[in-house]
Amino acid sequence: MKYPKLRELKEAIISLFSRPYTSPFPKNGHKPFPGYRGKPVVDEDNCVGCETCANVCPSGAITFQDDPERRIRIIRRDYGKCIFCGKCEEHCITGKGVKLSDEIFDLSCFDRNEVVETQERELLICENCGAIITTKEHMRFIHAKLGPKAYASILNLNILNERLQLARSEDVAATIQDDLKRKDMFSILCPNCMRKIQLKTLL
Repeated sequence: MKYPKLRELKEAIISLFSRPYTSPFPKNGHKPFPGYRGKPVVDEDNCVGCETCANVCPSGAITFQDDPERRIRIIRRDYGKCIFCGKCEEHCITGKGVKLSDEIFDLSCFDRNEVVETQERELLICENCGAIITTKEHMRFIHAKLGPKAYASILNLNILNERLQLARSEDVAATIQDDLKRKDMFSILCPNCMRKIQLKTLL
């Protein structure tokens, strides 16, 4: 039989008469240390629904689903899968769309849906082929980021007109019929359809 070492006996005695290191959570509140990575909190005013956070999330906690009929993008955040790595905050294009808080997020629950949050963003859809371009909030962010350079894009001009109402929508673009024509370039078009019009113009 091996006898315990003096060092181990010393540690056992110290632990016996010492206070516990851990906090009595959830009975009492816990104040996290500086730099603690807690629950990611979404800022509704600065999240543009660009899919970046879903693309970089290593655990697949953030997913999105587009509904062309309702013209909305549904972003789903499952904090039961979140590993609090901070990639969503690090790669957010606005820099303010999501921030890791110091909130102690208790994931103990009987229903996994209780730790799931969803958001909705309005989609921008091509009026010719029905392809999804992006969200309107994303396009407005790009317009603000580019400044005067954004006026080089007709798509940006259409988005700006929605906000300023410089011209009525029916005056800006007529209904696209059959084949794409030069006049249709003033409609909401995806890059592929816009390219087809420009090729026709050059030829």
